[in-house]
Amino acid sequence: MTCRQPEKRQIVLVVEDEPILRMMAVDLVEDAGFEAVEAAGADEAIRILESRLDIRIVFSDIDMPRGMDGMRLAACIRERWPPIEIILTSGYHEAKDVVLPTRGVFFAKPYRHKDVVATLHRMAS
Repeated sequence: MTCRQPEKRQIVLVVEDEPILRMMAVDLVEDAGFEAVEAAGADEAIRILESRLDIRIVFSDIDMPRGMDGMRLAACIRERWPPIEIILTSGYHEAKDVVLPTRGVFFAKPYRHKDVVATLHRMAS
């Protein structure tokens, strides 16, 4: 009998300033089989990215009242951490108004969970 190590789950950084929405996004990410790390804003997200090398995907709201918004965060991530995949979401912006970085994906709120989960799995493969 061989003893196998459990498969390590990929890490998704969830960036959302609204605590209830962040909790719901974390649940979605974890239910999809990923490990979630939380940030309440872009500045905190940057600090986390600077301290961790294992984050594979960032799932961020665009509309954050303090400091940098999600589009600026996405541009910063693409410049500093090019391999990281980016998903942006907003309840106030339409897709035509969102400036996405290369390989970025946008979902308008309320988004369909199955669409986000499919995108997470595609980005992780």
